[in-house]
Amino acid sequence: MKISDKTKYKLINVASGNIFEDTGWLIEEPDGKPSLIRAVYEKKQLDTSYTNRGIYRFADWMPVNHFLQGSSAPVTYKSNGLGKLLGLNNLYITFNGYYPEIGACMSTCSFKETEAYSVCARLNPEEDRILVVSSAGNTGRAFAKVCSDNNIKLLLCVPYDNIDALWFTKPLNDCVKLICSAHGSDYFDSIHLGNVAVKDKKFLAEGGAKNIARRDGMSTTVLSAASFIGEIPDYYFQAVGSGTGAIAAWEANLRLNEDGRFTPKTMKLMVSQNTPFIPMYNSWKAKSRALLPYDDDQARTDASIIKAKVLSNRKPPYGIAGGLFDALSATDGEFFACTNEEADKAMAIFEEYEGIDIYHAAGIATASLFKAVENNMIDKDKIVMLNITGGGEKRMLNGHTVYHLKPSHVFPIDVKDDEILNVINGLF
Repeated sequence: MKISDKTKYKLINVASGNIFEDTGWLIEEPDGKPSLIRAVYEKKQLDTSYTNRGIYRFADWMPVNHFLQGSSAPVTYKSNGLGKLLGLNNLYITFNGYYPEIGACMSTCSFKETEAYSVCARLNPEEDRILVVSSAGNTGRAFAKVCSDNNIKLLLCVPYDNIDALWFTKPLNDCVKLICSAHGSDYFDSIHLGNVAVKDKKFLAEGGAKNIARRDGMSTTVLSAASFIGEIPDYYFQAVGSGTGAIAAWEANLRLNEDGRFTPKTMKLMVSQNTPFIPMYNSWKAKSRALLPYDDDQARTDASIIKAKVLSNRKPPYGIAGGLFDALSATDGEFFACTNEEADKAMAIFEEYEGIDIYHAAGIATASLFKAVENNMIDKDKIVMLNITGGGEKRMLNGHTVYHLKPSHVFPIDVKDDEILNVINGLF
């Protein structure tokens, strides 16, 4: 990718409508109203003809400076097995993971690769600061792989109880370092570690949901579906931890409506959480833009119970302008709460009827689809998109030696900021 070919875009403050230039790594408007910012791409029609580019097939609508090697795009196909079982005539599955029989080759088995390949490609190749990413598991695995393969320095912050998710099929480059919050902590505790790290100028905050590259990488799931189907889906099913993927789906819908080749429509967001960790579900059902109070200790306990650990974000971008509350409101969305048992059942049915194993978060999304059908909440002739956000791990790891990333340091929950900074400054 030549510098002259860089994706051209400007930024807009969702709350104010103010349009401004991206000076390099903006994750909010300087001195602007509190809000998510969104990319406004120069190209209004998406060209997806570059099928050999992996995820960069969708680079017209990704804020990237260059292409990285090794990426894979989401793969959409029309379901026969699950569709027939549910009586859905137009069920389309967008698969993010490892399922080589359909062309899905994400080696971390998670749609978090869409984020990592987009965010890391937004980085200036000459950037010398250390990227800081906090994760509940799958995001960390994706960023660790992409940074390791492309020699990008990364400080990864993950709860100790979730480090089993940090598996790889080859040893990682030493440019990737892991620190953890102690046993009994949750995702928010690892976010705190990252927030302390970026107080030092040699570290660079990745930005999470505020980073346009993260959301626009995730939006490729909807771009994959619309490109394959030839229409914008009517319903979009996904489990949410932060809600960033659903926000990205809404933003992709808005861009596709401006493309000119698709019948404009509003895709109904159908999102779900894993009970008992359901702060966004509870807030949405209470019609509250603000998240309802959630005791820290209770949140940690609830996060320890759910099997879909990646859905345990205590401080998601829910109420902020352009966040999940706005996305659900704009699309007349629905919120579901599903149990571990419902997810297990859905995972088993999905593997039986679609031929591939899926993660618990995808099981929660599938369980919510079952509930929607059972309660007659969807028109069975409409186009339904089920975003399978991760799967194929059994297929991927079969016959491979597995390597796990070990933490360089594990911090107690009540650690002082100075101690965190002292330790991480000695890692690089």
